Amino acid sequence: MSDELTHLSATEARALFTSRALSPVELLRALVERAEDVEPKVNAFAERLFDEALDAARQAEARYLGKGPAPRPLEGIPVAVKEKHAIAGRSLTEGSLVNEGVVATENAPVVDRVLAAGGIIHARTTTPEFSITAFTHTPLWGVTRNPWCLDRSPGGSSGGSAAALAAGTAPLATASDIGGSTRIPAAFTGTVGFKAPYGRIPGAAPLSADFYRGDGPLARTVDDAALLANVLIGPDPRDHTSLRPGSALPAEFEPAAGMRVALCLRLGDYEITPAVERNTRETAAALEAAGVVVEEIELPWTREEIALATEAHFGAFFGALVGESVAGREDVVAPYTRAFVEWAAKARGRTSLVTGLRVETRMQRQLAEAMAGFDALLCPTAAVSALPAGDDLLGAFEVDGQRFARTADVTMTIPFNINNRCPVLAVPSGHTADGVPTGVQIVGHTYDDATVFRLGAELERVRPRACPAGHFPAL
Repeated sequence: MSDELTHLSATEARALFTSRALSPVELLRALVERAEDVEPKVNAFAERLFDEALDAARQAEARYLGKGPAPRPLEGIPVAVKEKHAIAGRSLTEGSLVNEGVVATENAPVVDRVLAAGGIIHARTTTPEFSITAFTHTPLWGVTRNPWCLDRSPGGSSGGSAAALAAGTAPLATASDIGGSTRIPAAFTGTVGFKAPYGRIPGAAPLSADFYRGDGPLARTVDDAALLANVLIGPDPRDHTSLRPGSALPAEFEPAAGMRVALCLRLGDYEITPAVERNTRETAAALEAAGVVVEEIELPWTREEIALATEAHFGAFFGALVGESVAGREDVVAPYTRAFVEWAAKARGRTSLVTGLRVETRMQRQLAEAMAGFDALLCPTAAVSALPAGDDLLGAFEVDGQRFARTADVTMTIPFNINNRCPVLAVPSGHTADGVPTGVQIVGHTYDDATVFRLGAELERVRPRACPAGHFPAL
């Protein structure tokens, strides 16, 4: 078994299936073998579905051999699914001992889409409890680690999905994003994540009504992210907010020469590490070399006003929901979960949703005005390269030689959950001196998904995956 096989992109694998140079069974067996080797170190899988997946791979193989219906868009491609994306008849714990014994009664919309497109769900991936934070460890599943550096976290909340991609145990994965849960893991693991504009991809109730949140793809390449996004996009009767009619990203993206991009390093007053700044500037320079006009701008945002908006929002919605879920069982949840529930309860007492909305709408206007005359905005995904694995980060902490008061000061993603109709593509920007990836966000105008993918594809062409030679974790 070679790294070349287990790190194939989904689009490469499908082309090999079509030419009969590779079978879905061969690919799945290679991924299973890889998982047996690396999972004890990485711990990205909450559940393994290898036997069922092998049966599905044999059926997909028959389709490529002309026995039965024609292959579908994801035919034979293994997909790791975030555990919170329900599969009927299987456990739905969201990483919490509180939910032990809970069984899903129906598939999540994204699960139905993957299966209908011929994708093979071979594993379910880990999250923090209730997907509430930017790292991935729980009392139920233990610590999930970053394949690039095992004492670092792959981020959260879609940390297991991103770790599986980087480790070579899945070519595609599902994710969700309410404050950066797709984009932060993408940055920390050198993968690609898409935060779709609100309503583009259907979700499950009741959080589908939370306009900060959305489900989406994680992948190793921009083309793969587009492939999975096109499968997931479209209306669903279970989600009133899902947009009708559906849309589709193009199969190919034109060169980005002549486009205009605004570069914003600090999104107001975020403090970023030197490595993050260097890699972000080098990413912008690569776009300039490709004929893109890049102009550096500033935004008038502050972390304090962002905190005010998120306090009002999470206090009213997500925090209240998690609080209901753990009520009376606080003794079995992680310290970070208890802290989140307590913070959200206090937030409801000291601010109002209307106060938060005033901040949100002001920030939305400020972003639109700053982006006027540009096709997109480029900025870091996180202020640091990674967070420590297994740490609850409840107080001040130090990363990359720099001290931070709270995790919200590190994650630069939440402004674009506030600007919730903007598509955001997270792509790699390079590595630190110790080999850990960093990432950037490409932010588009409202519902202009194609532009962020066009720029992401350009970056992949001119700065391939922003990685050094032999760009897979050694593990």
